[in-house]
Amino acid sequence: LKAIFSIFRFFFFFRLLSYETLVHAVAGAMGSVTAMTVFFPLDTARIRLQVDENRKSQSTPIILAEIAKEEGILSLYRGWFPVISSLCCSNFVYFYTFNTLKRVMVSDRSKPSKDLLMGFISGAVNVLLTTPMWVVNTRLKLQGAKFRNEDLHQTHYKGIFDAFSQIIANEGVGTLWNGTLPSLVLVFNPAVQFMFYEAMKRRAGHGGRKISSFEIFLIGAIAKAIATSATYPLQTVQAILRFGQYKSDGKGGLVGSLKNVVSLLMDRIKRHGLLGLYKGLEAKLLQTVLTAALMFVVYEKITAATFKLMGLQKKLKH
Repeated sequence: LKAIFSIFRFFFFFRLLSYETLVHAVAGAMGSVTAMTVFFPLDTARIRLQVDENRKSQSTPIILAEIAKEEGILSLYRGWFPVISSLCCSNFVYFYTFNTLKRVMVSDRSKPSKDLLMGFISGAVNVLLTTPMWVVNTRLKLQGAKFRNEDLHQTHYKGIFDAFSQIIANEGVGTLWNGTLPSLVLVFNPAVQFMFYEAMKRRAGHGGRKISSFEIFLIGAIAKAIATSATYPLQTVQAILRFGQYKSDGKGGLVGSLKNVVSLLMDRIKRHGLLGLYKGLEAKLLQTVLTAALMFVVYEKITAATFKLMGLQKKLKH
């Protein structure tokens, strides 16, 4: 029995640390960094509208023009490095986990139900490991912003490590996982995105047909648009909790987190109506849809080029 268990453990470990899975993870990270850098100002507009309730919901170009006029053109890229660092780690973890599960769970051809399950598991692993980085980058991204809401106060962090140390010293280690509950619920977003992406890609490549870069861009855009529209209200709650200036009732744990989420959603509806839950959706759709589409194009190109260069065939089933 020990011999059988050792063989099984070696076999699973070999699959977990496969070269192909690593290529997919690096390609996913590089694709996301490239795409986010190109469309970063759109994310700046999105988070301002989500966090600053008193800022009027106008078109994305007007919001960007206001920010550039009041705070300077470089403010559109404020917090770029911590966001890119977090995104790089986050996508590396997600793509690595997703493609590892794909090797272990998919014996022949994948199915939408399996894609969805793998997406959920990958998202949960990603959230638990990288939420502290997202809490820090949300605060750094909003540092120096000119808020319309006077209840929001400025933070004074000198960088990523200083932000980590100040948050731990002043608010406790648990604060680094603010927004974890909505984030765990939001694993539905990338899970649905990957389910639609994989399904549309399988259909487009049916019969061994080569899929063009434009088709990959379009498939990635459609998949992300569906996922984002379905989960946007929770993304707003997630951003507010990560910013750390929401006054909760002080209760901790799962119940306290759930009450905070429900309270924020109800308060938003009470103040701004049901459409208030979708404030900033235009900027979010522009940013995430274009970013996801470009990310998938870069990802597919890097994986294809790497496998071709190394003389390997893609063994992961689509």
